[in-house]
Parts: sequence; C-alpha cells; structure tokens
Amino acid sequence: MFGQSGSSRSRVALAGALGVGLVLSLAACGGDKKDDSSGSTDAASAGIDCAQFSQFGDLKGKTVSVYTGIVTPEDTPHKKSYEAFEKCTGVTVKYEGDKSFETQILVRAKAGNPPDIAYVPQPGLLKQLVDTGKAVEAPKEVSDNTDKWFGKDWKSYGTVNGKFYAAPLGANVKSLVWYSPKEFKDKGYTIPTTLDELKQLSDKIAATGSKPWCAGIGSGDATGWPVTDWVEDFMLRVNGVDAYDKWVSHEIPFNGPESTAAWNAVGDYLKNDKFVNGGIGDVKSIAATSFQDGGLNILEGTCSLHRQASFYAANFPKATKIAEDGDIYAFYLPGKDASSKPVLGGGEFVVAFADRPEVKAFQYYLSTEIWANQKAKASSGWVSANKGLNIENLTNPIDVLSAKILQDPNAQFRFDGSDMMPAAVGSNAFWKQATAWITGQDTATTVNNIEAAWPKK
Repeated sequence: MFGQSGSSRSRVALAGALGVGLVLSLAACGGDKKDDSSGSTDAASAGIDCAQFSQFGDLKGKTVSVYTGIVTPEDTPHKKSYEAFEKCTGVTVKYEGDKSFETQILVRAKAGNPPDIAYVPQPGLLKQLVDTGKAVEAPKEVSDNTDKWFGKDWKSYGTVNGKFYAAPLGANVKSLVWYSPKEFKDKGYTIPTTLDELKQLSDKIAATGSKPWCAGIGSGDATGWPVTDWVEDFMLRVNGVDAYDKWVSHEIPFNGPESTAAWNAVGDYLKNDKFVNGGIGDVKSIAATSFQDGGLNILEGTCSLHRQASFYAANFPKATKIAEDGDIYAFYLPGKDASSKPVLGGGEFVVAFADRPEVKAFQYYLSTEIWANQKAKASSGWVSANKGLNIENLTNPIDVLSAKILQDPNAQFRFDGSDMMPAAVGSNAFWKQATAWITGQDTATTVNNIEAAWPKK
C-alpha cells in the first residue's frame, strides 16, 4: 500500500546508463594474494580480520539467499562485495535480483516462502513485511553496528513498532542541483549557499534572456514523481524537519499552511515561465518531457540548472565528464541559511526472515564499515550513509559529493516522503495531482485533492 521506492526510480534511471562505468576490483578474504582478472586479494591486504565472524560459529558449507530489486548491471558489484565474507566464512551467498521485487517480496512473505535476506527500498514496505509476521528482529550485533556507523535517523527507518529490524545498506541523495562548471566559470556565477542566493542566481540567469531551469516529469505510470521530490525538498527547507515528519505521517494535513507554503515555493521555480523550461518550452512542457531527458539541455547550453537526485548521473551521454571541473556536476540544494543542511534521499534496508547463524553473520557483515568500503571499491554510482565509509575509496565524483553531504555533522536526513505515504497518496494522488498542477491546476485545488485521497482511519 506504499508508493514506489527511490530505489525503483534509481533503477529506471540506471537502466539506460550510458556514463557510469563499474570498477570491478574487490579485496576478498582468505588465501594467498592473487593477481587475476577478478581483482581478488588476501584478507590482510583487504584489511579484514576473518576472526570477527567466529562469534557466529562454524559456517562452512552454509548458504544465505538474498532477494532484491537490484538487477543487472548494478548486481555485479554487489556480488563481488560478498567475496570477502564468503572466503572468510565458507558461506555461499545466493543472489536473486528481480525487477518485480516490491510486489513479489510481499507475495513470498505472505505465502511463507521468503528469502533469508531482502534489500527493502522503503520504510513503508518494511512495515508491511513486518506485519506479515515473517520478518525477524535484527541481532544485537547488527543493532550495535547501526548505532556505531549510522545516525539515529537512519536507524529509525529500520525500526517498526519500537523494534529494530533492518540496518541501512545503500543511499542516494536527492537534494542536488545539476549545472555546468564551465558555464559558471565563464559567466561568473557562484554556487548558492542559501535559498535566497538560489533565487538570486535564477533571477540573474533569467535577466540574460535565458530560462535558467529545465525539468521533466514524464515516467510512464509514475509521471509526476519528480515534482513530489521538489515539494519534499522545499517542505524540509521552508518548514523544517519536524514539520516534514508530521506531514509525512499526516499529523498535519496535506492542505495545511505548511504544505501550501512548500508548493508555492516550488511554484516560484517550476510554474514560472521566466525560469522554465530552458531549451524545451513553457511550464506545461515539463509534463511532456521524460525525467531522463529533463536535465540534458545543460550540455546544450540552453539550460543552466536541474534539480534531480544523485542517480541522475547515469542519464548523461557516455563521453560526459561528470566532475567539479567537468562538463556536468552538481551542488547541494541549499537550505534557508548556510548552516541548515536538510537532506532528502532514499536507500535500502537489510531485513531477515531467518535467524540462523549464517544469516546473522551476513547481516553483521553488511552493517559494518568493512563492507561499505569493499562495496565502494567495487562500483561507481553507489554510496552509503555509513560513517565509516572512506570517501577516498569512492571512484565517482558524484558519489564523493553525496558521501560528503551524508557525512556532514549538520545534515538532517529525511527519507523520500511519498515512499512512506500510503499508496493512495504517495504513488497515486501525489503524482497525479502534481502533474495536473504543472499543466495548470491551482495550488489550493491540488493540495485539497491530495488531502481528500488520504485513507480514512
């Protein structure tokens, strides 16, 4: 009953990835150092102490099944990152990726045939799985790791009815604005550090006769979701994290003053014909443009700014240099002031349906800083909120930027709101009414319609 996950959206973007390569080198555990095409090395060079797994007993010959929506090609670095665990413990990890994961995992759980481990991309889906009675609480070792390596906000998303079930896995940052470093340098534009400065920059670009922003919200049955991300980002910035939490849980109404203020703030950009849609058309053209194409005109010089998540990097052509001194880069969508750091994003959580020692051991491994660093070395286009992640291990400039944002001590991370709302709202009314709003519907009608769609208790 909950909306599509940010992970789902990531997969849509990455399915057509042209510019994100995989660096498939991984330090794996056990044996003599090898020099082969797999990039495997011994435990010492990987910095992994296999003795840490002895607390779970003799695991040789055991198997752990993993079920996830992370599919080819993103599944390859995941599988590589398990080699250290497998070599240390003798456990075989059986990986199954499925594009229909989010519906099938519920079917399997309710039928009494769940996997040992599932990577769940939404807190709402996690709650549904717990409600089946098949999910098991995370072991103390995993809970302790989560306390050590992740913030309280992340642990709260893996907690249902006061019990901790799922440690975080990967993460994505949605509070980004894509731009051309060359254009900024040539025209003397500076990266804004407050919302006021962002508006001033937009006005400055518009004064040149160019439309500063470009956007696209087309996504098949999910058309409209990029607008919900805009609204969520501005809900955080205009009203603060406490109001955001109450809005997501419907403790304050969707048509209340806080929500209306956020929509109006977004409207200052997305419904402003002087600001959009650079290189494409007028405001209504946003709805007719796919989200994959929404920011590509930055490369053409007909658009300067595009608000979209870290995973949007996958949509630029293969030859595009994505870096601070490249063709394309991104900056943090600023808060009200320079010290305010609200961060909108998404991620996956590791939930178990079995409490066998080998399952606990694998959960433990995935919750460590060791695994986060192994995964970082194995792939590009991936980041974690794990505080033990060494940013130097990240191979992609956008990953580095995302990790710095997540690790900022002032960061206040909040999960994508529509992913936590009931499906009647998050993946239905919110998306559809946002699309109607872009094509001309007024704000009052929009928020009233979404409020009316909220399930009655």
